[in-house]
Amino acid sequence: MKPGASNLITDVAGLRVGNAEDHAVKTGATVLVGDAPFVAAVHVMGGAPGTRETDLLAPDKLVQEANALVLSGGSALGLDAGSGVADALRAARIGFDVRGQIVPIVPGAILQDLTNGGDKTWSENPYKRLGRAALASAARDFALGTAGAGTGATVADVKGGLGSASLVLDNGLSIGALAAVNAEGTAIGPDGRFWAAHWEMDGEFGGLGPITEFDPGAMPVTKRSDRPGNATTIAIVATDAALTQAQLTRLAVAAHDGMARALVPSHSLFDGDLVFAAATGAKPLTDPIFDPLLLGHAAATCLARAIARGIHAATPAPGDLLPTWTMRFGAI
Repeated sequence: MKPGASNLITDVAGLRVGNAEDHAVKTGATVLVGDAPFVAAVHVMGGAPGTRETDLLAPDKLVQEANALVLSGGSALGLDAGSGVADALRAARIGFDVRGQIVPIVPGAILQDLTNGGDKTWSENPYKRLGRAALASAARDFALGTAGAGTGATVADVKGGLGSASLVLDNGLSIGALAAVNAEGTAIGPDGRFWAAHWEMDGEFGGLGPITEFDPGAMPVTKRSDRPGNATTIAIVATDAALTQAQLTRLAVAAHDGMARALVPSHSLFDGDLVFAAATGAKPLTDPIFDPLLLGHAAATCLARAIARGIHAATPAPGDLLPTWTMRFGAI
């Protein structure tokens, strides 16, 4: 396996990502959209999820495909980003046809960034606007770090951010991950090395090597011990393989291994940790048994790398409550 040409989820052909930010509020939204509807699934492992239309993604439900997936800040208020995306898609007549009425299928998930130092005194919910703007900006190339749904993200000890990574498998299939990293736990050790370093490729988040000294009995949470709940990492893994919704659900489950590799602790009571999975179906499986196994491993690897890349790429902004990784460890 090797990274795709851009090392982004959009190395999966036919997918685009758009970001929109409000830096005064310290929040944003990110949209994954396809050139055509794509099969989608979801798996939740965190104890405090906030979601939109995720029940529809179960394998036994009527609709098997989505038109877009939305990641947003704002806690439950951020679910309105999906409405902005749905409005814009409906105006373009993109969606599920219900006897001539177009209903865009736009599942989404949120992270909790309401106490990150931004100005939350707005009188009108900004997320519908942010969702629409993110969709309008969707492209093959997009920013990482303090961008989109990662704009106001934090982890235990530094700023979080939006990360992405990709892989091309030896069998020709492609897979990528996109993550808005806002965890209750931490992604780094005391010397700035990343928990995900065992899966790093080409020095993509500093090339410092793995953490070698740590206390396995310690709880590495330094930020929120007195105010838990400003948390949640939400992610998407996507592939060009032709997978069913049931197979995609298993892919989302496997991808959670990558979250556990990169964040300590992960899937906590206070995190709404969630993974969407998407498949464009452009390439048939050459081995219906072994290919899904390879894709699950690749999904976890991509997600671990995407999480570290999002934190590594974060940039400082006025009013931040925490430093960026670069501010704390960039000189090592």
